[in-house]
Amino acid sequence: MLNMLREHRHRKETAARLYDAVVAQARQPGFYRAFGVPDTMLGRYEMVCLHAFLVLKRLKGGGPQGRALAQTLHDLIFDDFDIALREAGLGDMGVGKRLKKLARNLHGRISAYERGLVEGEAAISEALRRNLYASAAPTDAQLAAMVTYLRDARRAVDALPVSGLFEAELAFPEPDEEAGAMRTGVGG
Repeated sequence: MLNMLREHRHRKETAARLYDAVVAQARQPGFYRAFGVPDTMLGRYEMVCLHAFLVLKRLKGGGPQGRALAQTLHDLIFDDFDIALREAGLGDMGVGKRLKKLARNLHGRISAYERGLVEGEAAISEALRRNLYASAAPTDAQLAAMVTYLRDARRAVDALPVSGLFEAELAFPEPDEEAGAMRTGVGG
């Protein structure tokens, strides 16, 4: 019984550290300055979804322990969304409906991004336009920079041993803001 409690506590702590890494990466200024992601609540939500997709997918390939950690991370993400919605002023009645919609949105994005990465450049570009850039009009260069970043991030996360994720060792590539700025004609 004590081992189960310790394992559960360790899984929650690990999920919290992984979530912190996802949020920190999603907040990288380069995404908003050079890659054209809207710097809004919706844009930040979309960036969290994008990075959560990468981590959740990797964890689900890690056997029963990985799936358990993925579920704990998933639950933590939605606990945080719940808090954010309440802080934004939504009452108890509205929060539940919004959380269900956010959950459907996340699962839809996961499917679209998985399919897009498998089907190729046009499919992943369309998935990003429809989701990440739903409230923006990125240039072709910004979209290409995001596709490149997403492919690099997927390779980096997939290369991590699952045992490292169990210890919350997570490293995303840095968005290449200079290259993004040069490609988009910003700054120089």
